[in-house]
Amino acid sequence: MTQLGHFLVLIGVIAVALAAFGAVVAWYNEHGRRIRRGLRNVLKGDTHALIIAPGRGRGAGFNFTSNTMAVAWDTGGWCLIYRLEELLGLELIVDGQVAARAYRGEPRRPLDAVGGAQQQVALRLVFDDLQHPDFHLELWSQERADRRGEFTPAEAVEEGNRWLARIESIFRRKLPNGAARNAEPMAPSISEGPKPPPPEVATPAPPPVRADGRQDLPFASDDETADDEDDDAATR
Repeated sequence: MTQLGHFLVLIGVIAVALAAFGAVVAWYNEHGRRIRRGLRNVLKGDTHALIIAPGRGRGAGFNFTSNTMAVAWDTGGWCLIYRLEELLGLELIVDGQVAARAYRGEPRRPLDAVGGAQQQVALRLVFDDLQHPDFHLELWSQERADRRGEFTPAEAVEEGNRWLARIESIFRRKLPNGAARNAEPMAPSISEGPKPPPPEVATPAPPPVRADGRQDLPFASDDETADDEDDDAATR
């Protein structure tokens, strides 16, 4: 009887250990944590801001230390990295219509009516990229409304509106090295040494003196010189 009691206790301990191990594995493989790990891996650091589409394996994270962001799908199995300046805008789409948006370089279009939705609530990130110009994050849909962990329509719209404000604040941020990248290269400085002496100007030689004591003008032509010589001969 004593051996049977020890055996049952051992079985109980093993069952508790397996249950605890299963709970840890489930916690570790929870889709939100897997997305966060994937984003942290590609961003080479922590995610300072994170949005996850519940139960859809998609998310986006920002790292303001490196001024980069990344989007993830397939529960973090695939990721794309963008620079923050490549993010052009964010749209809040309610039932197929753009209800609000925030774009870089233009005033924010606020949400006119705060309320629920009938079919779908989604966010659309827009990038300055030819191959992957946008990324969709579905926050709520009618087909998945009864699943565990889903937003209600009003919560999804409110969450999307909060992210519009966050994206607008990101657009107002100044990149630390932005001024250095856009600045024109400076000309190399030249140290001032002793000034060189002014160049010497050669003094032209005086015109030759004629026999009558007069000097020929430097600009006199040959004909004028010949006429003067004829006059001198006639005078003699």
